[in-house]
Amino acid sequence: MAGMSAIERQTLRGADVDLAADVTGPVDGQPILFLHGSGQTRQSWGKALVEAARHGFRALSMDLRGHGDSGWSPDGRYDLTVFADDLRAVLAQLDRPPVVVGASLGGIVGMIVAAADPAAIRALVLVDITATVDMEGANEVIAFMNAGSDGFASIEEAAAAVSAYLPHRDKPQSSRGLAKNLRQRGARWYWHWDPAFMTMGVDAKQEAEGPTVLETAARGLTIPTLLIRGGRSRIVTEEGARAFLEMVPHADYVHIDGAHHMVAGDANDAFNDAVFRFADRQVEGSSQADG
Repeated sequence: MAGMSAIERQTLRGADVDLAADVTGPVDGQPILFLHGSGQTRQSWGKALVEAARHGFRALSMDLRGHGDSGWSPDGRYDLTVFADDLRAVLAQLDRPPVVVGASLGGIVGMIVAAADPAAIRALVLVDITATVDMEGANEVIAFMNAGSDGFASIEEAAAAVSAYLPHRDKPQSSRGLAKNLRQRGARWYWHWDPAFMTMGVDAKQEAEGPTVLETAARGLTIPTLLIRGGRSRIVTEEGARAFLEMVPHADYVHIDGAHHMVAGDANDAFNDAVFRFADRQVEGSSQADG
């Protein structure tokens, strides 16, 4: 196993915005790129990033446009095309095709690019996202995101909103970690994403166009692919997972009991085991594969 590496803050160039990234692991390691879901930030991959470096990967976790410390769309556009263009721009800056690990929105973007340009991505891990989304569960996510649009009086109030949305999670003793996902404007705290993402974002477009776009992308996948589903997910049903495996018969599938949609946060050890068993196989014969 590789020694521990410091996490560096880097700026990558998207299609027309700068994208904030955390990078760690050996410079000459196989790249692995983590893409978060709607409303999240690169911070959601903290433990996976450290584990990737431990396995000898050059690990990158970036904020999607309109999220975290990345730039906001100058024209307020947040459709799937513009996210895919960002990913293509980032892939061109890497020295070789990465393994892409994408949760929710990040997985959708990875799937679209991998289907259109399979040579650009070494392998794809889809974290609780397939070509079909259960809209009841998706609407719960959208409602949670919209509920914070007017901001919070304090970080503690935001923490209470998260606890109500994720009652299965143990409430952290400190709210300091949550502060990374918030920004203070005036006297109130706001989630760290562009409000235009919710008004002109991917959600409505995905509902209208998603099934055709995503099913076409899924059926076009030829690279090694792993689907990880949270056993208690309200976004991806077991039927949706089976339908995806029919569309992508070469894909591997891991079902993690007890995990909800945000699998990495709900069952981090099981998540990391699944990801790196798969990712290590993609660098077969390399010194990075540690069995």
